[in-house]
Amino acid sequence: MITNSWMDYRKDNWNRLDALLRQSEASGVRTLSPAELRELGLLYRQTAADLSTVRADRTSRTLEQYLNRLVGRAHNFVYSGKRISALTLWSFLAHGYPRLLRRLSGYIYLATAITLVTAILGALITLIRPDFGALYVGADMMDTINQHKMWTDTILSVKPAAASGIMTNNIMVCFLTFAGGITAGLFTLFELYNNGMMLGVIATLCAQHHMSLSLWSFIASHGALELPSIMLAGAAGLRLGAGILFPGLLRRRESIAVAGAEAVQLVAGTIPLLIIAGTLEAFLSPTHEPAALKFSVGAFLFIALMFWFTEGGRRTVVTE
Repeated sequence: MITNSWMDYRKDNWNRLDALLRQSEASGVRTLSPAELRELGLLYRQTAADLSTVRADRTSRTLEQYLNRLVGRAHNFVYSGKRISALTLWSFLAHGYPRLLRRLSGYIYLATAITLVTAILGALITLIRPDFGALYVGADMMDTINQHKMWTDTILSVKPAAASGIMTNNIMVCFLTFAGGITAGLFTLFELYNNGMMLGVIATLCAQHHMSLSLWSFIASHGALELPSIMLAGAAGLRLGAGILFPGLLRRRESIAVAGAEAVQLVAGTIPLLIIAGTLEAFLSPTHEPAALKFSVGAFLFIALMFWFTEGGRRTVVTE
């Protein structure tokens, strides 16, 4: 049961949130200082949690209605859209996106672990049952591997069209992996499993046919960005699934809204990575350039990517 002492303790937060909302409604949210904006977000989450508590007490319907209106007003500002410009996009990619990655690192580690474990599983099954690998990749690809040829050679003759097709396909794969989160993460798990299994099977088949250098030199340059992008899309899908399954103190609809906003931002950051990866996959990866060059490009891109993820947004910009 809601007690008077609990209400007195929480009332200051509700009044402060109401004051910030009145200022935003009267003069616009831009009139709030950075500290007030952070306070608005914190008070919104606390009040949403209070609303969940109040809903459990059937004798507090009046208070529930008040808090419901307060949370609804705050939601419009906390999750309101803002105009996108080159400056805001740059700020998001340089500062906001790396911070988001670090905050959601648990989902990224989980998506990566699932892919690696299933890749190892695919490799082991192929070693034990060679017919499994042939069945998994299909007859056409298996015939190409048996001839010690790379199935990617056809890309060389249609580079511009291939680049466009590769980008579109990679973005679609990442989008499906992310969107699979709406199934409580089940389809996302399947996509991560499928990608990991395919990688393990193909790597093992190529190793058995003495084509490992051809395979990894092909993957090296574009894979440094493409593979992490798939992991990030998987992490976005898992975050969305977690928002559905584990709302915590929020109502499920509010939990999905919060998870969805974070997941969309997470997968959106992969688009520039996939554009670069698709270009490399069409114009560098399948060529007969030295393997050392391809591995060097891949190493440089992966190191730059890790530096961006770990150090981006570390410096706090003070706005007066």
